[in-house]
Amino acid sequence: MCVLALAWNFHPRWRLLLAGNRDEFHQRPTAALSRWPDEPSLLAGRDLVSGGTWAGIDDRGRLAVVTNVRDPRVALAQAPSRGGLVSGFLQQARSVDEFANDLLAHAPAYAPFNLLLADADGCRFISNHPFPRQRTVAAGIHGLSNGDLDEPWPKTQGLSRRLAAWVASDSDEVSPLWQALADRTPAADEDLPDTGIGLERERLLSPAFIDNAVYGTRASTLIAIGHDGRGWISERRFGLDGMFEGETTLRTGDY
Repeated sequence: MCVLALAWNFHPRWRLLLAGNRDEFHQRPTAALSRWPDEPSLLAGRDLVSGGTWAGIDDRGRLAVVTNVRDPRVALAQAPSRGGLVSGFLQQARSVDEFANDLLAHAPAYAPFNLLLADADGCRFISNHPFPRQRTVAAGIHGLSNGDLDEPWPKTQGLSRRLAAWVASDSDEVSPLWQALADRTPAADEDLPDTGIGLERERLLSPAFIDNAVYGTRASTLIAIGHDGRGWISERRFGLDGMFEGETTLRTGDY
């Protein structure tokens, strides 16, 4: 994913809530959200180039989601797929602690990434940029894009505020979250981060929803996991210039 807001242990019903967008080149082939035929307990979309995914859950109520870290100075040829970190966690019966501790040893082999893992016992943030590190995610609302966790980028702050407002509303109607993910409003130039890609591209990438014919938002995702471990994942898919292409919702435990 490229922007997300997470509510961790901050809602009376849901242990975990996530709203996020995956931004990608439109020419990259992708499979829609489904139960994977080769791993039926895994619920996620699928990158058909690398075989991994950007965000998913499993029937045990665990979550994994990855973003890249934007740094044009770093280029690793033949690096393993960052999407494989998400599917790798969800395909194994390992705790967040075990997976995170093992990952740190070989994290430098990957292109820059941020990874969020959650299970019944906790939520962990792992990154390899600018150096391998991990930390426990505290209860509350958090935002993540292509910088650090809770880095004050306009789109992460905006999406986090809207998720916090939805939690405070005590409503089950998720349309405000879809609307937040569909926000195409660019940030003001003075609020943009400087990640080394130039002002024009910073502007293009500043909204929550990126509307572009070459690179843009391909999927919007909502995830809710209850304190009992049961939950759901919902995906809306988009094509060139933000054209809506379909919607899928799956629930844990349903086959």
